[in-house]
Amino acid sequence: MERIDLMKAEGKAKGGLARAAKLTSEERRQIARAAAQSRWAQAQSASDETPKALPYKGVLNLGGVKLPCAVISGKNGIQRVLTETGISKAVLGSRSGASRLRAKMMEEGGTSLPIFLAPSQLKPFIGNDLDSGPLIPIIYMDNDRLVRAYDASVLPIVCDIWLKAREAGALQRGQYPKAQKAELLTRALAQTGIVALIDEVTGYEKIRPQNALQAYLDLVIRKELAAWAKKFPDEFYENIYKLKGWQWPGMQKNRFSVVAHYTRDLVYERLGPGVLAELERKTPKNDKGNRPNALHQFLTEDIGDPMLAQHMHALLMFQRLALANGNGWQKFLQMINQVLPRRGQNLEIAFEANSSSEP
Repeated sequence: MERIDLMKAEGKAKGGLARAAKLTSEERRQIARAAAQSRWAQAQSASDETPKALPYKGVLNLGGVKLPCAVISGKNGIQRVLTETGISKAVLGSRSGASRLRAKMMEEGGTSLPIFLAPSQLKPFIGNDLDSGPLIPIIYMDNDRLVRAYDASVLPIVCDIWLKAREAGALQRGQYPKAQKAELLTRALAQTGIVALIDEVTGYEKIRPQNALQAYLDLVIRKELAAWAKKFPDEFYENIYKLKGWQWPGMQKNRFSVVAHYTRDLVYERLGPGVLAELERKTPKNDKGNRPNALHQFLTEDIGDPMLAQHMHALLMFQRLALANGNGWQKFLQMINQVLPRRGQNLEIAFEANSSSEP
């Protein structure tokens, strides 16, 4: 038990500290937990904007790993979420010392870092953009119960953090099984597909608006051409050459013409339903059979560009995994076809029909 200095306290404060000094660590922990829960409940009940669970809940089965999921509605519209407890069990299995420390800090009003990213070894791999974005928790009401959850898109990001830590040799021996679970989830899941999976298992797909595809495309694709900017990492092309067994000449020399076909297949045909057809409609070929602009120049800055960046991130991860395992092009394609399938016109990501389409 930590030392409590009674000499510096006065009046009621001295009496309170004297009482606290007689409590066991477990009793003090229970009091702190009750106080934290009370503060949390009061804060949520004071707001009319607390998201509410819709009657669509289910369990994702990703390579034998089961994660409870739900569809909720709030000020940000419809969201698909995974509970913190579910993600933690999927990655950690059982609570580690780091997760218990994080839980204790939560009770005392401390860190907001999720339990599944609590180990200190992961900290160097969690950027500020993640801590202030995808890792912001979502508190929603499920009947009369408050649930702490995260947007479903956080799952592949979490897995990647564990895999980066393993690759850098930063994990302790006992943490390697957790990184293996992250790898299993990565193999079974593509970021662009998790929303569709949740809609399927919860039954929400049955009531999605019929005009959702056009609303979705309006959010992803610009009405006007944007300035060209580099969107494809050099490593993406270098890895294609390595997987094909070709000599990499560097970015200074022109790539084989077939690489453009591979890029179309790996990126645009798998980016989202209807996206490739709409992008090609935006920038048709000229008389010489060439497109005057890059397809990605018509992606919106707030939705389309991040979607492309996330997709490229997933492709690079699978390229590295294939190369590390000594696999060639065909094995790599088999894996990509399983986890990042080509997209047709069937909508897998639903947005509110009245969402803004301004880039």
